[in-house]
Amino acid sequence: MRTPRSVRPLTLQPLPMKIIDGKNTATAIRAEIKDKVCEMTSAGLRPPHLAAIIVGHDGGSEAYVASKARACADVGFLSTVLRFEDSITQDRLLEEVRKLNDDHNIDGFIVQLPLPRHIDPNVIIEAIDPAKDVDGFHPVNVGKTAIGLPGFLSATPAGIMELLKRYDIDTKGKNCVILGRSNIVGKPLATLLMQKSRPGNATVTVCHSATKDIADITRRADIIIAAMGAPGFVTADMIKDGAVVIDVGTTRIPDPTAKSGSRLCGDVDFDNVAPKCSYITPVPGGVGPMTIVALLQNTLKAALSRKS
Repeated sequence: MRTPRSVRPLTLQPLPMKIIDGKNTATAIRAEIKDKVCEMTSAGLRPPHLAAIIVGHDGGSEAYVASKARACADVGFLSTVLRFEDSITQDRLLEEVRKLNDDHNIDGFIVQLPLPRHIDPNVIIEAIDPAKDVDGFHPVNVGKTAIGLPGFLSATPAGIMELLKRYDIDTKGKNCVILGRSNIVGKPLATLLMQKSRPGNATVTVCHSATKDIADITRRADIIIAAMGAPGFVTADMIKDGAVVIDVGTTRIPDPTAKSGSRLCGDVDFDNVAPKCSYITPVPGGVGPMTIVALLQNTLKAALSRKS
């Protein structure tokens, strides 16, 4: 009787991790948008015009609106920023929204959130003309997204879908876990990933503050999208080898080693999670740049729908 040979255990090498570079991807898309704008102006058409309303003096909102204005200039858009004190009444703000609705020189506009406590953001959003709602927050656009009709997609989910598409990340039949159920990211993203499209056709689980045993759920995920606003929430023991991790979090935390005294931190413990991933987005430089470029894409879409 032959003695069986000893079998050496098979050692599987981990997949090489790839960084999903949102900054470079956004730069490429901006170049594409700029070419479209050149075509429009060469044909004698007015360039796209994006307006923004900002109420009060929130530092984060000011910086975000300023970055949108710079992005508009970079691709050849016109841009207008309307600033109001936080003492503005809800009725007066609604009046300003209606003016932008009626202004044929404005293709799309946003009302920067958050708003002061005495103003109901839902009332303001519902007052925006859905055809100019380039943030994709109006119930009409949300509804169109839900049933797969053409409309404006919410900017951050649209940016994430564009990253998945451009990096050729397969989502069909994949187990995708979204951490966070916000109206801005979690809910619309879940809807998009379930659509019969590419990217799409995923099996989607949405986890939130009332979900039990989140780590047990994420360990079975092929794709994890973290959008909870909880710095470092996703740790290495919560993901399986080869998972795709998209980090939407952008929380500013104290950092005495940084020149500014603080730094942006994502929802993912990047240093320890990244070695286990096939793809991962950094913070900053991942999803953030794609949010603004998606807003530009929506504005271009609105401009192309006009007749002159």
